[in-house]
Amino acid sequence: MKPIPILVRTVTIIIGIYFIFSACGSSQSLKVRPAAVSGQFYPSNPQTLRLAIQQFLKDSPEMSLDKPIALIVPHAGYIYSGQICADAYRQVMNHNYDVIAILGVNHTTAGFEGISLGDYSAFSTPLGNVPVDEEIISELLKECSDCKRSHEVHVKEHSIEVQLPFLQVLFPKAKIIPAIIYPADYPMCERFGKALARVLKNKQALIIASSDLSHYPDYTDAKKADRLTLKTIASLDTKRVASLMKVLDVPNLETRACGEAAILAAMTAAKDLGATRATVTGFANSGDVPIGKRTGTVGYGSVVFTQGTAPSNTSMLDQPTPQSTASPFQDSEKKSLLAFAREAIRRYLTTQTVPLARNFPPRLYFPQGAFVTLKKAGQLRGCIGRLIGDVGLGQTVAAMALQAAFNDPRFPPVALSELKDLQIEISVLTPLRPIASPEEIVIGRDGVLMATSGTSAVFLPQVAVENNWDRNEMLENLCRKAGLKAACWKHDAQFRTFQAEVFSESR
Repeated sequence: MKPIPILVRTVTIIIGIYFIFSACGSSQSLKVRPAAVSGQFYPSNPQTLRLAIQQFLKDSPEMSLDKPIALIVPHAGYIYSGQICADAYRQVMNHNYDVIAILGVNHTTAGFEGISLGDYSAFSTPLGNVPVDEEIISELLKECSDCKRSHEVHVKEHSIEVQLPFLQVLFPKAKIIPAIIYPADYPMCERFGKALARVLKNKQALIIASSDLSHYPDYTDAKKADRLTLKTIASLDTKRVASLMKVLDVPNLETRACGEAAILAAMTAAKDLGATRATVTGFANSGDVPIGKRTGTVGYGSVVFTQGTAPSNTSMLDQPTPQSTASPFQDSEKKSLLAFAREAIRRYLTTQTVPLARNFPPRLYFPQGAFVTLKKAGQLRGCIGRLIGDVGLGQTVAAMALQAAFNDPRFPPVALSELKDLQIEISVLTPLRPIASPEEIVIGRDGVLMATSGTSAVFLPQVAVENNWDRNEMLENLCRKAGLKAACWKHDAQFRTFQAEVFSESR
């Protein structure tokens, strides 16, 4: 065996010493808290991450508000809750803040109780390090006996971390106060909130409560629970909020807000710093996202606390009412759907997020099934749809655009370089109607869903026309699409038909 060179041996010894110190809990090795959920909750690539945040902020409305004192924002993955976060952060982007207190929740560490300010000098994300305000931390430790500088509860916790990239984009020079509060003990939250207000008084400070809302009810029940929670928060009455959190009055509702403690402490501090009104700036749940499901949902809301004589504003909770009937589309509505389908694909390719289906005309909230077809140089590049109209049309179109681009098993996923060459076609469907015989099918008018032998297949109305098929040829090809023999349609097959309003970028 060759001898190890002196330099290499020295480096090996140093590394060994470092790991010994690290294992013993050396404060030096814990100076910077590394990112724990980068690449999971938000993009790990710095350029992609920055672009995602900038796009969310661009899509958020700017409201006429006094300088915000505190925010409530969600902390789920950006693809689910990033837009609702941005709806609050948009209201602070034209103001200056030197220090930002981020109040998080304990999701990871059993047995933890109290308020942990961590023992890190900085928190790391793909955008760099965010320094901790050691001076204010020291003041808080003197002002509030509940506070301590333990780090264990911070190691894997995401509720503080997911806020940092927004702050790095908006306030790159600001320092933070990272506080994880658990459980939601009302006296402790009040003590900490008041102490926080005392140490932040006369400073350019912002307080952020990081909390999702309802956990795991169905979509409709989640909307009901979250509306009431946000309206109660907007009352600025912390005792009412704490009382409501105990009322789990809808099925599968495990909590109204996982960050209850953070919310109570932030509200207490905000009021002591002069907040007199609250404005709900964003409201959705995971079922509103094009990739989301409407069972087992998680709710997201954003609230801004400010001074001002006007009453609190919860008008954001008044969601648009869909039309009661499916009226013919206006040209502007077709263009909106096509643009949104393209934007959903572009956004996923460039930011690993998707746009929220909102701010549409009423017609596009009407629940209808739809297919999205992608073509490249006249050839099929992807086509997937939903036959049943169970969500608003705008959300369905975005969801099917993503599926057609990335999950059609006949094709590889669409690449960003291809996007400019794709033509998007949307087929908006009427409800399915059973028919007694395939002879009722009219080529060019009817789409067909065939079910037989435990499988099914579907063709849009335009498929037979584009291929110059007569009815029998269409049915034979439908059998082949189902993986069966061409004559399968003649034996115990069941048929349902539908019509479609078809429009594309090319016409």
